Amino acid sequence: MSGVRHLEIGPDDAGQRIDRWLRRHWPQLGQGRIEKMLRKGELRVDGARAKASHRLATGETVRLPPIPEAAPEDHAPAAPRVSDRDAEAIRDCVIFRDAHLIALNKPPGLPVQGGSGQGARHVAGLAEALRFEREDVPRLVHRLDKDTSGVLVLARSANAARALAAAFRSRDTLKLYWAAVAGVPSPRAGTIRWGLVKAPGHGPGGEGEKMRLVHPDEIGSTPDAKRATTDYAVIEAAAKRAAWVALRPVTGRTHQLRAHMAALGSPIVGDGKYGGSGQTNEGEGWGAKLGGAVSAKLHLHARSLALAHPATGRPLTLRAPLPEHMARTWEMFGWRPEDAPEDPFDDPA
Repeated sequence: MSGVRHLEIGPDDAGQRIDRWLRRHWPQLGQGRIEKMLRKGELRVDGARAKASHRLATGETVRLPPIPEAAPEDHAPAAPRVSDRDAEAIRDCVIFRDAHLIALNKPPGLPVQGGSGQGARHVAGLAEALRFEREDVPRLVHRLDKDTSGVLVLARSANAARALAAAFRSRDTLKLYWAAVAGVPSPRAGTIRWGLVKAPGHGPGGEGEKMRLVHPDEIGSTPDAKRATTDYAVIEAAAKRAAWVALRPVTGRTHQLRAHMAALGSPIVGDGKYGGSGQTNEGEGWGAKLGGAVSAKLHLHARSLALAHPATGRPLTLRAPLPEHMARTWEMFGWRPEDAPEDPFDDPA
């Protein structure tokens, strides 16, 4: 058990609630113990009593009473250890790293967050292996679906997390996805504005969750429906069989891109949820399962993310190469990633 300490709050810890700050640095402290320390005045900020909701500011001094190595009131199971193999695999996904953020090229099939029975086999559970030289474990600031690959950003400090989360909430980021779709959308570029609402029937853990399309004129009269907007543009087509499409989500709804492309009659290749084998399309009538040499995995990839750097404010664009199964499809159709326009939505007219 350590003695009384006085710690000065640095910029990386500023803005956090004092109870959350304590739990992050001393996970053996339960909320009840923290509340008791505050009530008794053992825990003080700049010499004054504080509440659990007090948000720390840079330069404040926190008085800490002796903290035991283990609190008997806390018996939470230890987090699963990240194996050497998993640690190496997640580090191989890093496409950008500095003192403030890490960007991954998330592989398809890897969940961003865990569910029951998954152990540490998700990005949040593997983030321990991404600390590198820093003390803090990187934290998620946005999400990708399990089967979607591509750019995923994690913050390396509390300040960076706040700045990045605010940028995503206010849509100050520019996301570009690439997809292979069945058939060729007509027209070849446009904006989809169908609303989305959760369909009934998914399991208690969210498995099987599916979104139902709502006509734009019926969104206001449909309970819980949310407006959703997606820009799309065909980059190249393979006759009428399939197309390479750029997608730009203006809003960020669950399964938005997948449901919107199915609404056009051109579901994303490999999407059994929104474009099953019965899905028909214009032209030769393929569904989401193209068959042959084309992988049955989902062909949706977060190709790039443009944002302001959380510390410097300078523009930063992150790009992720295609996963292996999509690269094989691109090669089969003769589509070359290097031929893609910088901005597929730039209208020269």
